[in-house]
Amino acid sequence: MRAEQTPLIDSFDLTLLAARWSALLGPSGVGKTSLLRLVAGLPCAAHLDGQIMADDGVPIAPRVAMMAQDDQLLPWASSQDNITICARLRGERAHSDRARALLEDVGLAGFEERKPAEMSAGQRQRVTLARTLYEDRAIVLLDEPFSALDAMTRHTVQDLAVRLLAGRTVVLITHDPAEAVRLADDAWMITRAGITPCALPPTLPPRASDVVENLAAQAALLQRMRALVTGDVA
Repeated sequence: MRAEQTPLIDSFDLTLLAARWSALLGPSGVGKTSLLRLVAGLPCAAHLDGQIMADDGVPIAPRVAMMAQDDQLLPWASSQDNITICARLRGERAHSDRARALLEDVGLAGFEERKPAEMSAGQRQRVTLARTLYEDRAIVLLDEPFSALDAMTRHTVQDLAVRLLAGRTVVLITHDPAEAVRLADDAWMITRAGITPCALPPTLPPRASDVVENLAAQAALLQRMRALVTGDVA
């Protein structure tokens, strides 16, 4: 994968399994977000010399919903209108009853008419999660969607995402080893040289943050990332 003539990631062959959470870790600037945008079929400065494909041969992009780090809510629109905006832009009918049900699912019943400025960061990200769920796609791409939240809110929204996205294929971009260990079934480290697997505890996510085995896995991932930044490994 390259941006113009500058290589971002050398040759790699990555298989992400269906109905699981896959975390992609790596230092800033290595191309994590670019890789996610390529999967989603979105405009991107990077170019992939290869193929992105599913084993059923059906195109991936139409089956993808993406949730970014910034909530990207329209400031003048209500929560309900923000949830249905993508469908309305496609010329589809907005189902207000479904939007209200999703708001209830994310713990925001009664917030239908709230605008982004009237909500906390955690509440806005819950609306963004509801918007992602409204798209009802089999593949969900998460680009550091929890990193702007405080620690307690982050855990709450993470647990909510795991519950509501159960059964979907989720790809999580993160720079946080603790988040990868807590949420992912599988994890990979992205470097300029390629993409390599990471060891995770055998227990099912979301994993507890205070278990010795999980803390050890976090420490091992952090050590790998530090080594990449300092150049102690190839």
